Amino acid sequence: MEHFIWSMDPIAFSFGSVRVFWYGILFAIAILSGLEFMKWVYKRERKDVESLDTLFLYIVIGIVLGARLGHCFFYEPDFYLAHPMKIFAIWEGGLASHGGGLGVIIALYLYVKKYHLNYLWLLDRVAIPTALFGFFVRMGNFMNSEIVGTPSDFPLAIVFTRVDALPRHPAQLYEAFSYLAIFIALTLLYRAKAKKLHNGFLFGLFLVLIFSVRFLVEFVKTKQADYDTAFLHMSTGQALSIPFLILGIFLMFWSFKKAQV
Repeated sequence: MEHFIWSMDPIAFSFGSVRVFWYGILFAIAILSGLEFMKWVYKRERKDVESLDTLFLYIVIGIVLGARLGHCFFYEPDFYLAHPMKIFAIWEGGLASHGGGLGVIIALYLYVKKYHLNYLWLLDRVAIPTALFGFFVRMGNFMNSEIVGTPSDFPLAIVFTRVDALPRHPAQLYEAFSYLAIFIALTLLYRAKAKKLHNGFLFGLFLVLIFSVRFLVEFVKTKQADYDTAFLHMSTGQALSIPFLILGIFLMFWSFKKAQV
């Protein structure tokens, strides 16, 4: 069986010694798309749109710091503990979605404490474009031929020539299009039921859907951590997904019960 060959150069274009990567372009599109979505939400709910500039500063800092520290200490702790200055070398790559998610949760908590907003109300709204953010980031991973899947003869398998000559599961695409579907589903639910849903339900549903996908795709993903995870024979990504899944289930149950009161 012949498989699709993927040999895309991760560099989109360059000016002299300055190189612009597809990953960076897609990351920027993800941020701008999220900003535009939140502008729509704020206008729809008659909130102060100008305050979004500060909100997104918090979010971007939370994503970058959380994702970088998450990669360093969740996936390659031995290396970064031995070379701590390398933690700051973010241009060399290495971002973890679990760390980025945790970073955003913390950043939004700091934001609402300062600006006196309802924490769960904001998490519900920010969760929706975060799913779209995940789509663009995984497409960036695809352009980089990174986070590839395990070798397979599956008809949808792809040969990533920058990795090797083996057909592999396109794990990045499995995640990317799942996240896009989750974004569409959450948007439709928000438009139809936002006023009826208790604060926390959308964020809980987001956590359950996103990290269920992440848990399942890990079965066909190559090893990402530089150590073995002994916890119930799970990968590091699966083990890290469990707390988010539990939190999501709890929030959905809690908000549903609150809505019944």
